[in-house]
Order: sequence, then C-alpha cells, then structure tokens
Amino acid sequence: MREHRTDGARRLRQAGMWLISGTVGMAFGVPVALASVGTTEGAPELAGLLLGVGLTGWGLGIWRLVQAFRTREQCFDIHERGFTHRVAGTATVIPWEDVARVSTTGGDGRPLADARGMGSRCEILLHSGRRIRVDAFTEDIRGLASVVHGAVHLGQFPQGRGR
Repeated sequence: MREHRTDGARRLRQAGMWLISGTVGMAFGVPVALASVGTTEGAPELAGLLLGVGLTGWGLGIWRLVQAFRTREQCFDIHERGFTHRVAGTATVIPWEDVARVSTTGGDGRPLADARGMGSRCEILLHSGRRIRVDAFTEDIRGLASVVHGAVHLGQFPQGRGR
C-alpha cells in the first residue's frame, strides 16, 4: 500500500497569510479612501489599489480556508484492487473498475506555483459522475496520478506495497 497525504496545515497557513494581507490592505485602504473623498489627485488610485489588495486577500483566504476544512485529513491509500479516499474521518473504498478517467495538468509554469497549490492538479472521474480533485498540496501527486492512470487505462495494477 502507498499513501498520499494532503498537507492541510500548509493550506491553513496559506489561508492565514492571505487573510492577513487582505486585512492589512483593508486597514490602510479604508482610511485612504475616506481621506480621498472629493480629491482627484493620486489618493483615489492608491485607495483603489489598497482596497483591491484587501478584497483579493480576503477572497483567496476564505477560499483556502474552505478548502482546508472540506479536505481536512485527506489521504489516498493505493491498494492492488483500488484506492481508499479518506477525508475528515470518512473513508471511501474505490475499486479500479469504478474509475472512468484520470486527467492531470503539469502545472502552469509560474515560479512557486506548486508551493501555492496552484501548480500540478489531478482529477479522478468516477463512473458515478463524482469527481475527486487533487492539487499540489497532496504529496507526490504525479506518482498518485501515474499509479491510478496505469491501473485504470493500462491494466498495470500496483503490487504489494503500492509499487
């Protein structure tokens, strides 16, 4: 069996950083916006920039926070006959026959994209229509995608300890 854990703590740290940057942007943006009422000089543009940073930070922070809670304790256990998807104390055993398709993206090419969780992605589509999305917060996402693809499309099932 091979195990692929999702780093929920890293997701929470990233959510915290986005929320802090959003709060700082709003903390400076609101006073600048109030002070710039009635002016046409550079203050309205600065206020817009700061408020934009604040709203973007809050939006991305809330998005990551929701992701962190929805996928807390997520783990994929690879077995000879399928894999187990564990999330928040619930385990679902998925046989290879239930997987319809595996698609991956190799990343967007931007620096540090995988560190932000926006690089490599994998989506496992089941015959039932359910989609399991895996992002770069999951360890060895390429290995997970390769094993699932090999088992589903090539008939190369993992032997023993997930090899």
